[in-house]
Amino acid sequence: MLSQPNGGRPIRIDTRQDRGALILAVTGPLDLDNIAPLDETLQEVGRDGTGPVVIDLSAVTFADSITVNVLIQAHDALGPALRLAAPSAVLERLFALTGLDTVLPLYGSVDTALDA
Repeated sequence: MLSQPNGGRPIRIDTRQDRGALILAVTGPLDLDNIAPLDETLQEVGRDGTGPVVIDLSAVTFADSITVNVLIQAHDALGPALRLAAPSAVLERLFALTGLDTVLPLYGSVDTALDA
């Protein structure tokens, strides 16, 4: 039996408002077993049409192809309102390998994303 990369732990999403933007700080591993809360949150935000949405990815410890899919769908729904901030080394590698670093709006920090 293969072990789960997340050890069965759910992700945590802390939300806050800053400078007119919704900030989602994601902590933990993102995979098929636990990405649903992030996906649902992004779908809800997309329906609500709120202002900028900054996803703080600095504390993401694992990511796979389902993560890529969810972020692309969010980008399609939110367009320029979506800003991905401070991707962890895991995500930087994934984005570079898939070429998403040239497609998705990536920022080095939450502050830089808020200023964009």
